[in-house]
Amino acid sequence: MRISTYPRSHILQKFQECCQNLAANNNAGYRREFEELSDIGQDFTCRAGELEANKEKNRYPYILPYDHCRVKLSLLEFQPHSDYINASYVPGGCSEHDFICTQAPMPSTMDDFWRMVWEQNVQVIIMLTALTENGKTLCNQYWPPEKGTGCYGTVQVTTRSRQYGPDSYITTLHLRQNGSATERRVTHYHYPGWPDQGVPKDPASLCAFTELIRKHLDNASRLRHTVVHCSAGVGRSGSFVTLLWLMQLCVRGILPEVHLAVQDLRKHRMMMVQNLDQYIYVHHCLLYWLGGNIVRPSTQNGPAQSRSGQSQRSRQSGRRWRNPSRLSEHTQQPGPAQSSGEVSQTPLPTQRAWRAIQTTFQSFNPSNFLRRILPSTSENTPRDTQL
Repeated sequence: MRISTYPRSHILQKFQECCQNLAANNNAGYRREFEELSDIGQDFTCRAGELEANKEKNRYPYILPYDHCRVKLSLLEFQPHSDYINASYVPGGCSEHDFICTQAPMPSTMDDFWRMVWEQNVQVIIMLTALTENGKTLCNQYWPPEKGTGCYGTVQVTTRSRQYGPDSYITTLHLRQNGSATERRVTHYHYPGWPDQGVPKDPASLCAFTELIRKHLDNASRLRHTVVHCSAGVGRSGSFVTLLWLMQLCVRGILPEVHLAVQDLRKHRMMMVQNLDQYIYVHHCLLYWLGGNIVRPSTQNGPAQSRSGQSQRSRQSGRRWRNPSRLSEHTQQPGPAQSSGEVSQTPLPTQRAWRAIQTTFQSFNPSNFLRRILPSTSENTPRDTQL
């Protein structure tokens, strides 16, 4: 199959024009596109999640996995419904099963969560929520404390090391089945500063975190799964997978189509990219990444932010992530999550922050990725690439 590819400058120009058109008239374009997504998935069934035996396994009773793409656990003896977990296979650029998006584990589902991690041969877990926010539990801690070991059903989990980035934790976990000498390594990435049903204030931080994970996955085996979760496993999880997916396409010279990506994700898990703010923020992050210190994302009627404060945070994010292998446990821990009910205007990032993030971008081998969304047609003459 032949697809059209474009230079980065062309993608930036086209995507900037797209964002400007969507933001016109009080974000009318964004609102229209997001509303068009509301009907997707209405014909899909959720019978397994609705069963009386499984209702207590759902953190939120109205967010259930579709039957056609739910993750199925192995059946335990004499437990007819033990194959159920609130988790879904979702695409991410290579196949229909690139990621597993799931709800945050509860005390009653921790054993099932780790059984899924073992049975699906998971190598990376991405956690996009704080454990608590405003006094509400969004996720129960499901891994042992630092240098500790815990048993979850038949899976033994040991924390080997923990590192601190500017806005995240990176924990190395070793897994072993009871009675087995085989040990597996899982990397747990925790980004706690993303508020529930909101968006982070700093796109530089999220872009750096996303690219760090992308670099890890690019060098990892494609035969192993990646788990992504927030609290419900739909809003922040869907936004993160969309951002990661479209960054991969941009690296390959393919025009990003946020609407089509979210549309595809919602065919696999309900409410992916849960609200308008998150939908707009995915555009902002892509525009930030594409433009660096050239383009300032725009959203009409967004709250203003301090330029000096934002620039300082961007510099710190870029500088601290330049060499992830040098992260130390003595590095300052991430601060508390900051809530943001609306998408905000983002000041121009500094050249230093952009160079640091760009260094990570250049390490990718985009030929490993397959194209699932057809690029937009353009009046410009593109370069053709044979896949």
